[in-house]
This record gives sequence, C-alpha cells and structure tokens, in this order.
Amino acid sequence: MPVFKTPFNGYSVKFSPFYESRLAVATSQNFGILGNGRLHVLDLPSSPTPQISELASFETADGVYDLAWSESHESLLVAAVADGSLKIYDLALPASSNPIRSFHEHTREVHSADYNPVRRDSFLSSSWDDTVKLWTIDRPTSVRTFKEHAYCVYSAVWNPRHGDVFASASGDCTLRIWDVREPGSTMIIPAHEFEVLSCDWNKYDDCCIATASVDKTIKVWDVRSYRVPVSVLNGHGYAVRKVKFSPHRQSLMVSCSYDMTVCLWDYMVEDALVGRYDHHTEFAVGVDMSVLVEGLLASTGWDELVYVWQHGTDPRAF
Repeated sequence: MPVFKTPFNGYSVKFSPFYESRLAVATSQNFGILGNGRLHVLDLPSSPTPQISELASFETADGVYDLAWSESHESLLVAAVADGSLKIYDLALPASSNPIRSFHEHTREVHSADYNPVRRDSFLSSSWDDTVKLWTIDRPTSVRTFKEHAYCVYSAVWNPRHGDVFASASGDCTLRIWDVREPGSTMIIPAHEFEVLSCDWNKYDDCCIATASVDKTIKVWDVRSYRVPVSVLNGHGYAVRKVKFSPHRQSLMVSCSYDMTVCLWDYMVEDALVGRYDHHTEFAVGVDMSVLVEGLLASTGWDELVYVWQHGTDPRAF
C-alpha cells in the first residue's frame, strides 16, 4: 500500500469521516522540540497510480501535535499547535485565507484535539498546561476549561454515544471521566502507575474505555466497575503512545509505540495480540483506523513517513 514522505516528523494521522480516500497528518520539525509545523491533507490513490497525492498543506510557526476533522463540515480541520493555539483550516479556501480561526488560551503546548461525534458542533483540546478546554467554531473564546489534572493532559476524547461525556488521560497517571453538565469530573480512575499517554472509548460499548501508558501496557476498563481492568494487554517494548478502538469490530483496537511498532489487539481473546507491524524505523506516534473502509489503517512516526495499508497486508508492499 502507498507511503507518503513528510518533510517533518509525523505526530498524528486521522482519516476523514466524509471521504474514504482522504486523511490528514500533523507534523513537527526537529522532533517537535523547536521549529515549524505542517498539516498535510492527503488523497489515497485510485489505482492504477500508486502514489498518495497531497491535496493541501498548511505551515505553522510551531509544531502541530494533533488534528481533528470536523464532524459537520467536510472541509474543516482543527490543528493542535505547540504554541498553545488551536487553528481551524478550511480546505475549500486557498492557503492564503487560512487558518480561518486561531484560538489561543492554553499556556503550554496543545497535545490533542477531538471533535464531538454526537453533537458535531464542538471540540475538545488537551494541553501540557494540565487543562482540557471545550470550544465551538464560531465562539472566540472557549466555552469551558476543565482543570483537575495535576500534570500534562495528553488526550481528551468524546464518548461516541453521549454528547456531554468525555474522558481525559494525563501524566498524573489518572484517567478522568467528565460530563460537561457537571462542575467537576464524575470519575477518577488511577489507571496506571506511570503516565497515561492516550485513551479511547469503545465504539460499541459506551462504558468501555482503553488507556495506554509509559508502563508499556494497554488497559481496558469498564467505567461501571473500575477497581480492576477488564483486560491488560502486554506486548509493546516501550511506552504506548496511542490507542484507538476499531469503528467496525467491538473488541478490536490498534496501538503504536516508541518501540516503533503498530499493534492490533482483540482484548476479548486469550492471545490478544493479533497483529504486529514493524514498518517504522523511528518512534511510531500516530495511528488511526478508517471509519469508512473496514480494516484500513494509517500510521505515522518520527521517520517522516505516513503508511496506509489494509490489515493483514505488509504496509511496505506496493
């Protein structure tokens, strides 16, 4: 399947919820430590051309750590930027007219962005300033700031069924569940003994959530009874950077790690590791599964490469 070379180090990759052949990639120069960023929007080849084509790219003065596609407008993207800003880009407009919005409230790097899939009118950002913020596209300031975590919030993700509920994963080793109608978090899960880098909700069970940690494990939790995890998945050799549940199969999830691999898991079977891909030659830090094409995976990493492949095939094979 096709590969795309980015000028900078890959940080995040997300498939479009509107077009099955479109995806976007967030990248940062110099491993995100110092320098510019770039957001790439890519179109997968329609055979016979094997090349991925770049539909658009947007430069930022600082690294881009994450992105989110709008759930209501096919041409809109949110970028999470290292200068503490969130920038909105519109693919329907020329590069000179972008970004169409820039929100700057976070006092440290913005590490994640997630669009509400139920309400489709708002999005979350999480930051190294220990907070999560709720935004709408047309409001110049954030709707609300959620401040309870004691360290960087690496990920904040909406529940796929409840439009008011989200989860946040933090370097303070906790997973918190929030309801935007409540004054504080509704649940605090001491998920790992090391930093929690990522979390994602099961798309078929709204009480099930996974966490990924520096401790090399992925844990699956039932929020109705969270004293012990439903499952603990071992197999990565270093910190697990991202975890993502399948949009098509309830017990399937994908993860990527500083061990340079992308792993596929079925947490309901005894031998949970059902696939391991070692195509990256540097830290694998971004991974996604297509909502529109079952089994289609994408990953990116610090080797400046974006791979798109069908599960069960070699990502490097053309």
